[in-house]
Amino acid sequence: MRRTLEEAGVGYVLAVPKSQQLHAPFGRIDQAIADAPDEAWERHSCGDGAKGPRLYYWAAARLPAISVFDGDQPTHQRWVLARRRLAGADEIAYYLAYAPGGTSVADLVRVAGSRWAIEEAFQAAKNECGLDQYEVRRYPGWSPWPCLPTRSWPSSLPRQPKGGGGRNDTTSTIRFTVAEIRRLLDTLLPRPTPRLGPVTHALNWSLWRRQHQAITRRCHYRRRTSSGNDF
Repeated sequence: MRRTLEEAGVGYVLAVPKSQQLHAPFGRIDQAIADAPDEAWERHSCGDGAKGPRLYYWAAARLPAISVFDGDQPTHQRWVLARRRLAGADEIAYYLAYAPGGTSVADLVRVAGSRWAIEEAFQAAKNECGLDQYEVRRYPGWSPWPCLPTRSWPSSLPRQPKGGGGRNDTTSTIRFTVAEIRRLLDTLLPRPTPRLGPVTHALNWSLWRRQHQAITRRCHYRRRTSSGNDF
C-alpha cells in the first residue's frame, strides 16, 4: 500500500509494528528509535481531546532517499516517527511517513492524530445510526447498507458553534450532544404511561448538566495545559 501511495504522489502517516524493517542500514524500527538520543524526543500535541490537548513525546527523523524509486530530484521525503506518553516510555507507537519536502514534524504529528477523529466518527455512527447492525453475509447484500448510516449520520449531528469546544471556549454550557437530545426526547415525548414531573423540570436538568459539563471541560483543559500530564 505504501508503494502505491508513493507512486501516486500521495502522502501518508501509517502506524506500523515495532518489528517493521527499515531499509539498510537501519534494521528494525524499534532498534532505530532506541538508539535515538534523549533530545530527539519533542513534546507535541496531536489534537484536542475531551480533556485537553493530546500531548505526547514524539521522535522523528528523515530517512535517506531511495534513488531507484525517488529519482535524482525527489519531491517527497520518507520519515520514521515514534510516540510515547509523557508519564513513561514503556509503550511506544511507531509510524512511517511520506510527505512533501519542507513538511514539519508538527504537521506529521497532526496527521497522525487525525485517526482519533475517524475512529470516533465510526463509533458514533455505530451507536447512533446502526452502522454495524446488519445480518447479511454476502457483499451484494452488505454493500448498500453502510451507505444509509454514513449519509444520515452527519445530518443528525447537532451543529457545533464556531470556535466552540476548544481550549479557549468560555461558553457557560456545552452544545447539545446526541445523548442529551435523546434523553430529552425520551423524557418529553408522549408515552402510554406519562413520566412524572413537568416539562420545565426536564429542561432545567438538561441546562444544569450542560453547564456543569462546560465547567468540567474548562477545568480539564486548564489542568492539562498547566501540568503537562497526558492521557
